[in-house]
Amino acid sequence: MNQDRLSTAEEQQKFMREAIRLSLENVQSGKGGPFAAIVVKNNKILARGTNQVTYTNDPTAHAEIGAIRDACKALGTFQLDGCELYTSCEPCPMCLGAIYWARPERVFFGNSKQDAAEIDFDDSFIYEEITKSLENRKIPMIQILHQEALAAFHAWNLKKDKVKY
Repeated sequence: MNQDRLSTAEEQQKFMREAIRLSLENVQSGKGGPFAAIVVKNNKILARGTNQVTYTNDPTAHAEIGAIRDACKALGTFQLDGCELYTSCEPCPMCLGAIYWARPERVFFGNSKQDAAEIDFDDSFIYEEITKSLENRKIPMIQILHQEALAAFHAWNLKKDKVKY
């Protein structure tokens, strides 16, 4: 049985207020968009992240990604078992994928994706692109050297000491 302690409603509000505070601080600092996230385990903040896209010229430098990376580093694992993620806004498709890979217990968010769209952070086109066939996507997705690429998959499949994730 999982021995990790999940937050109460009062604690959830406290942690969300911290994510909101960080998002406001990030806007004021000029280091990125109005987004922040924290990872909590057993009522303690393990990691904080803020949007750093324009500051670092890294399109993957979203708040959730930074918080997940730092939390995993602090825990010494690639999964966030027993953790909660608090983010100032409903995660974009990239962050949503990272969240599912990290497997926290639950995610809390403040603003909705509709709220984000109203201030020109509209990810709806990505959600739409994901559902399209490869040939109908805006950015061409072209498979080449499939048989050669399979070599790594075959090697992985035969590997006896692999760590599954």
